[in-house]
Order: sequence, then C-alpha cells, then structure tokens
Amino acid sequence: MAQKPSIPKGTRDFGPAEMARRNYIFDTIRSVYALYGFRQIETPSMENLSTLMGKYGEEGDKLLFKILDSGDFLRGIDPSAFCEGGTPKLAACLCEKGLRYDLTVPFARYVVQHREELTLPFRRFQIQPVWRADRPQKGRYREFYQCDADVVGSDSLLNEVELMQIIDEVFRRFGIRVCIKINNRKILTGIAEMIGQADKIVDITVAIDKLDKIGLDAVNAELAEDGIPADAIEKLQPIIKLCGTNEEKIATMREVLKDSEIGLKGIDEVEYVLRQYVLVTASSLEERTEGGSLLELDLTLARGLNYYTGCIFEVKALDVEIGSITGGGRYDNLTGIFGMPGLSGVGISFGADRIYDVLNQLDLYPKEVSTATQLLFVNFGEAEASYALPAVAACRRAGIRAEIYPDAAKMKKQMQYANAREIPFVALAGETEMAAGTFTLKNMQTGEQTAVTTEQLIAAVLA
Repeated sequence: MAQKPSIPKGTRDFGPAEMARRNYIFDTIRSVYALYGFRQIETPSMENLSTLMGKYGEEGDKLLFKILDSGDFLRGIDPSAFCEGGTPKLAACLCEKGLRYDLTVPFARYVVQHREELTLPFRRFQIQPVWRADRPQKGRYREFYQCDADVVGSDSLLNEVELMQIIDEVFRRFGIRVCIKINNRKILTGIAEMIGQADKIVDITVAIDKLDKIGLDAVNAELAEDGIPADAIEKLQPIIKLCGTNEEKIATMREVLKDSEIGLKGIDEVEYVLRQYVLVTASSLEERTEGGSLLELDLTLARGLNYYTGCIFEVKALDVEIGSITGGGRYDNLTGIFGMPGLSGVGISFGADRIYDVLNQLDLYPKEVSTATQLLFVNFGEAEASYALPAVAACRRAGIRAEIYPDAAKMKKQMQYANAREIPFVALAGETEMAAGTFTLKNMQTGEQTAVTTEQLIAAVLA
C-alpha cells in the first residue's frame, strides 16, 4: 500500500476558502501601502549565501535553509570535510545558494544592484514568502509570508511616524486591537555603556529580546552565560522592570542615561516619533483600545537582528496569545555590506500567517470575503446547456460568480454539489423554461423558486 503523502513540518496547505481569506489580508495591506506611496517589487526566492550569511547574527545564520549545488556537488570535495569542521564547514563546500530568510536583506541587495534606476528616497513594498529552519510551534512556521514596506535614502524620523500610521490603519481595517511597542537600539547601546558592558551589546540585546518567551530568570541566566558580570546584570534589573507611562519611562531613562550621548540621542528619537504619532492618531486612541495601551515604550524590546540601529517596532495582538504580528525598525547602513555605505533605511514587516491565525481566532473576516460560486446552472443535457451558456456569460459580465455543471448528471447529484459548495442560488432550464425564454431560479436557503428572465435572474442574485 502506497504511503500517504505529507508536507514538511512548519508548512501548510491552503484550500480555496483559506486562500480567499489570505488574499483579503494581502489586498488590505497592499491597498494601505499604496495609499502611502509605496511601490511593489519582487526578488528571487533564493539568494547567494554570500548575500545572506552574516546579516542576521549567529542565531539567524543557523536558521538559513541552504540549497545543495546542482550537478555533481561532491566533485572536488575533500572526504575529510565530512568528518572535520562540522556541518557549517561542509555546507560552505556544498552550497552556494539559500532560501531567503527575510525580505530586508534581499531588498538591500536590490537597491545596490539597481541604484542607477532608483529615485531616492525609494519607497517599496514586497509581499512574498520567506523560509526559516526554525522549530515549528504555534504561530511559528518554516515557510511564511512577509508583507514589507521600506524607505531608503532618507534619515527623517517622519518615515518612522508614517510606518506606525500604516500599522495603525492596517489593524484598524482588520478590526484587531493591538499594542505597538517601540524602543531604540541607541537606548540599548546607552544601557550597555551604563552598566559597563558596551562590548557586549549584541549578547545583551539577544538575551533581553527573549524576555516575553523565557522569563526574567532565564534571561539573567543567559546573560551570565554570555559573560556579563553579576553586578552589571544587577544594574540592568530596574531597567528591564521599568513601569509607568511612556512619558515617565522617558523621564527616568533621561536620568539613567545622562552620561551616554548615544543613549540620549535614542531617547530624543523615540520621544519625537511618539509625539508626532499621537498628534495624528490621538482621536482614535481611546476608541481603539477601550482604555488599554495602544502605544508602549518597551525598553526590553531589542529585535535580535544585528542590522537595526535606531527606532525598532513590534506589534502584539491584545486579544490573542500569539507572538509578534508585525515588526521592523531603522537600519543606517545595511547597504554598506554590499558596497554602498551611508544609505539609511527604515521598514516594517507584517506577518501574514500570524495575522491569518488571529483573524481566524477572533472571527473577524467580513462575510463578503469569498470567491465562492454564487450561482449554479443545472445541466440537463446538450440542448439545455447550450441554452444556458449565454446566460452564464451574461451573469459573469455582471460580476456574478457563476458556473454551469459540466455533466448532464442526475438532478439530485447536481443539487448535492450545490449544497456541498454552499452555492446560494441554482438556475434550472428544461423544455418549459426554454420555450418561455426563462429560467427557474431557486434560493437554496429558503427553497423559494421563481420564473425569471436572464435580466431578472441577474438582478435577483445581485440584490
């Protein structure tokens, strides 16, 4: 007996109903991006490993899906490589390409490669799948879609403000209550300086970014394992636990970081973005959160990716237990790794798969989100089918999703098909209807049947 086929863990199939919902997500995000002047691009699913490696930190490099070289990929490989140096060394010998880990690094490569064709600042959006060799779990997949928007070629913090407006508008349209968390990598650098561990900034950010996932004790243990002294970890505790309003947190951190020039610059940037954002959205703040917090300065937010240099964002759904559903931030020199230093950028990424799960759990999809058939024409035979085809075409021209049953099967089978597909209307034409130039239109919910012309049929289905 043949083995039942399956798909890799961390991936999913999506049927027609699910795809209708996913397209609703993509279309909503796409339409908001367009409102803000972003233009769409696409990049290949695979990139050269030289493009991807070293851009996501050590942990990110481990999660890259690497692609074996085509042809005789073992030719010229020293057999000792299978025993010495471990998997990374062997992968370097056998793989020149990998599946993209995110859309930001490929975008940086695109900007450098197409620099002469672009007008700066360049506002692009991109909706494509990415792959990560992560351990699958709830809300975490190995293949998933990102919906990115980035602005490159501008240092202005107004870009950050507009990206936060985009986040607010997208989730307002979805009906999802969210908390937008903001921090700044310069503040984190200032904190590292304040506790005397400036050279450990990467270890510190990677550890505290896991606070929500593993808890404070585990974060402190990881910091200790990374060589952070106990007194430095102790100095970090009041900052990690800092509570209060955004204004109170900013005032406290100004005092804590008064001797750190870069830390104070980070506070200035966050304060500006918060102030400008609230000016635009304050009128909807109370309505959206029902008294909860929509916008929060979170000093433990670190965004583990190494390329962030300024403001960083993360969005959590307030009514569903799931990881972040949007994230992003400022990167001052990402294109420098590809030979174009000094080009600043900032971007966000919506996690379409997690948004899909949130909308499902909260049952927030509009009823009209469907590509299902609205009208089925029953097929009684060749003559009846020929009679129905012009009406089918007329319905489609009117925007009605219509189909004719392809075979002259028994009536019962065709009606079962309509019921199984939840098609709300069925049109029938036998000898009587053909002689009168009409159809019998049946409402599958009420059972009501009416004799109608083609024009009346269209009006009834569209009503």
